Amino acid sequence: MILRDRHGIPDATLITQKKIMQTVADHDMAPNVPEGMRNLIVKALRLRTHLAENKKDVHNKRALQLTESKIRRLVKYYRRTGALPRDWVYRADTAEMLITR
Repeated sequence: MILRDRHGIPDATLITQKKIMQTVADHDMAPNVPEGMRNLIVKALRLRTHLAENKKDVHNKRALQLTESKIRRLVKYYRRTGALPRDWVYRADTAEMLITR
């Protein structure tokens, strides 16, 4: 969006003939956690902080269970495809450190 809004470049793939993530990976700036999983981890962290204040919120307890289940399924997929190392494990207590890096 910065390229489009500030520099007037509507589509970077037309200029570079690569996707944005390929360009970022070429310059060794790619994140160590894939973007889809990072977004789910952020969502799980927000739900955990909400549930710390609202203990009886059963609907969001269920939403947290579903979100962490999605994270575990994605971890299995990304390990299989090689996007994550084989020994990578999602743990809720260390998830915040993972995102802030």
